[in-house]
Amino acid sequence: MNAERAYVWEVPVRLTHWVNVLAILVLAGTGFYIGNPFISGSVYLMGWVRAIHRITAYTFAASLLLRLYWGFAGNQWASWRVLFPYLTREGRQGFREILAYYLFLRGRPRPYTGHNPLAGVTYSLVVLVMVIEVLTGFALLSLAKGGWWSAAFGWVFWVLSPQGARLLHHLIMWLLLGFAVHHVYSALLMDFEEKNGLMSSIFTGYKAGGRRA
Repeated sequence: MNAERAYVWEVPVRLTHWVNVLAILVLAGTGFYIGNPFISGSVYLMGWVRAIHRITAYTFAASLLLRLYWGFAGNQWASWRVLFPYLTREGRQGFREILAYYLFLRGRPRPYTGHNPLAGVTYSLVVLVMVIEVLTGFALLSLAKGGWWSAAFGWVFWVLSPQGARLLHHLIMWLLLGFAVHHVYSALLMDFEEKNGLMSSIFTGYKAGGRRA
């Protein structure tokens, strides 16, 4: 493996990563309370919790938009192409190799400077469910706000009933929390296997070189 350090994760990538981490935690906590207010007797508390949930949702949506934009404006490791490795022969081969490693059918995987192909596919699905989470959340908010909110997000109810949108919104949050646990485990595992500074790279941006993403 090339031991040279590469500036892989640019500031917008690291910024949106940590904003998303905090936003998901806050949205999950406030969302669970809104769905099941276990502290009763305070109308003001529910109002504050809803306000925090709504403001954090705006922040999460803005972070997601910035990351999507950076998929076109950023470096090669932030590129949208990383999310679709199956479009190339090399990407498909790398996907099979990494999958075999996770299934204990292969030894140490080939190192990648950026995301490996399996991670790329996974993150493409994560981005998709994040977009659905934002759309269902804003659609539910449009029921109360009306006006341009209904014009912008009311079409969601052509596909889902309000209760269906609420249920999907809730299930996706559980999915994102489950993914977060797997994400930390996988990052620790690959950092140990590749010894390339993966964990520290999300703070510094720098990672030991390997294959191109």
